[in-house]
Amino acid sequence: MTAPFSGPSLELPGQLKRGLQAGHPWVYRDHVPRGFQAASGTWVRVRSGAYAAFALWDEKSKIALRLFSEHAVPDANWVHERVARALELRRSMLHEDTSAYRLLYGEGDGIPGLTVDIYGAFAVIVTYADSLETVVPWVVRALVELLKMHGIVRRARLRDGEPPRLEVLHGRLPPRELIIAEHGLRMQVDLFSGQKTGLFLDHRENRRFLGELCAGKRVLNLFSYTGAFSLYAARAGASRVTSVDMSQPAARAARANFELNGLDAEQHEFLSEDVFEFLERMRQKSVRYDVVICDPPSFANSREQLKNALRAYVSVNSAGLRVLETGGLYAAASCTAQVSSEVFRGVLAEAAVNARRRLQVFHDAGHAADHPLFVGHPEGRYLKFVAARALPIP
Repeated sequence: MTAPFSGPSLELPGQLKRGLQAGHPWVYRDHVPRGFQAASGTWVRVRSGAYAAFALWDEKSKIALRLFSEHAVPDANWVHERVARALELRRSMLHEDTSAYRLLYGEGDGIPGLTVDIYGAFAVIVTYADSLETVVPWVVRALVELLKMHGIVRRARLRDGEPPRLEVLHGRLPPRELIIAEHGLRMQVDLFSGQKTGLFLDHRENRRFLGELCAGKRVLNLFSYTGAFSLYAARAGASRVTSVDMSQPAARAARANFELNGLDAEQHEFLSEDVFEFLERMRQKSVRYDVVICDPPSFANSREQLKNALRAYVSVNSAGLRVLETGGLYAAASCTAQVSSEVFRGVLAEAAVNARRRLQVFHDAGHAADHPLFVGHPEGRYLKFVAARALPIP
């Protein structure tokens, strides 16, 4: 028999009821009654009208409460069930030629504020609030019980500008040069200091889709990082792939990934320079490409930065379209959560006007299927990916 809940309770505004019932897992601090105090990681019973649920309280985060369950206070067994359910979904959609994927997508898998990425025999946990410390040991225990892992590590949340740090939670640290498989391609990933947790797993299916359209094409991959999009294009038979990224280590890693897959790196380009300066130089030289991929980093981390982010998106996509052959394929992406799909399409429309092109969209996607989301939580769909033909204005 379940023991009665003896923790704190909160009455939330009634207007939140419909959204919470629909599955939205967040309550922002300005909706919490003034004067409420509890330690981060405390379970709280919340009510909004007739709706009730158990939530994890956070003292500092803008998201004061993350909702977990309507029926019971979560414990190790509760978390085990959620991880097992998430694993079942991934096993139904991933093939043996892919060894890197997102096992837990936080809110989309019912454990808000926490993600788990799998890289072969290693798992990387990321938490987005101090309150998740309550849940982390239960997630580690579930991973140990459900998967044969050599190591489970956590990417430490540090201040801006500080290098990432891995904390071992089980087993051992991964090797510095860990190699994973993605749709049969081999990629070296850096779990210690790489972007995200080592690889942009959310673009996996977008890479495969676009790669199949690149046979015989001259391809330009902007903000190429370690060259994942470039690899797919080259494997499909692209005549030449130019990968451009500001980071010299990323450019070296992209070349190494080509060599790892038996692709002739000398047939392609790996450039370390500013994307905007590169595009202007190519425009002045009248250099054109058959396929241009523009996947910049997030230009905004908050709504206050949104205006500048939109200007940056318009600028870089305008420049990208100016070096694309008429009738060529243009792939644009945004990982900025504050930019909706509708707003992003508006950005591309403005960029097309600036470049004197008309974009004919034939593919509009988001992140891969191992990033599920609940219909009541649209914020979970942060990634936008659009593939289009750039036609002349009639």
